[in-house]
Amino acid sequence: MKKGIVIKSTGSWYTVKTTEGELIECRIKGNFRLKGIRSTNPIAVGDQVELTVSQEDSNLEGAIIGLITNIVERKNYIIRKSPNLSKESHIIAANIDQAFLIVTIKHPVTTTTFIDRFLVSAEAYRIPCHLIFNKIDLYNEQETTMLNSMIDIYEAIGYQCLKISATGNIGIEEMKMMMKDKTNVFSGHSGVGKSTIINCIQAGALLKTGIISDSHHKGKHTTTYSEMIDLDFGGFIIDTPGIKGFGLLEMAKEEISHYFPEMFRLLNNCQYYNCTHTHEPGCAVKKAVEEGQIAESRYDTYVGLLNDEDKYRN
Repeated sequence: MKKGIVIKSTGSWYTVKTTEGELIECRIKGNFRLKGIRSTNPIAVGDQVELTVSQEDSNLEGAIIGLITNIVERKNYIIRKSPNLSKESHIIAANIDQAFLIVTIKHPVTTTTFIDRFLVSAEAYRIPCHLIFNKIDLYNEQETTMLNSMIDIYEAIGYQCLKISATGNIGIEEMKMMMKDKTNVFSGHSGVGKSTIINCIQAGALLKTGIISDSHHKGKHTTTYSEMIDLDFGGFIIDTPGIKGFGLLEMAKEEISHYFPEMFRLLNNCQYYNCTHTHEPGCAVKKAVEEGQIAESRYDTYVGLLNDEDKYRN
């Protein structure tokens, strides 16, 4: 029996780095399923696992392969709605110290709704999250003003924001300091520059970078699987495929406001203990929105999540 960490997941195969430093290609035990979560991928990058090893596999010409027989209990994980099965989840990564959401104002556009949904997911699984605003060298004055307004919203809530340019090598050293000695997951839309940033941060990563479609200004998928990358300066990056959107899973409707920190701080001030912050009198959250203490975009996201909660909940 060996122990190790999953460093790559391609769907049917998992690359495990053992405690001895070996890299072993593994499959999962026949009916292996995790209790308590309906997932399209029962094992994810970052998982600590136990495995048995054999010497032969017809598809790998006798290479050493492994069979994952157990997963060590996770400290956390982050999920999104499965693109194939609306009632199931897809685990993006496990055992994460912090998440970095890469945001761009254009080519492609990252909406505040997408940002908010990601942050809600991170809050729900107690994963600290930072917002990285990339491609700042490409923005005109109006776009830069929009970017700064977005940063003002999220910094006021308590999220750390950083402006960078991967191609211009702006802000990269500061980002390295934030990542040092931690397990970091990178996420965001395709085309926001995740692979380019990783190439800047870790020399020799040699990740393929994509080309933005001129007609649709959307990124072509260059990362098709999740992978953990060692950092020379200490720590790891888990790179993930581009994500189009987030739904809520494993979350009851009355819990959603708990994952908006600026709303959670006001819950005890509402007139009703079970206030939904939509129509009730004496609502501290609605008052804060009216007074500009809570951003309207954040409140709109919250209401949207309430409305489609039934669609996404397991």
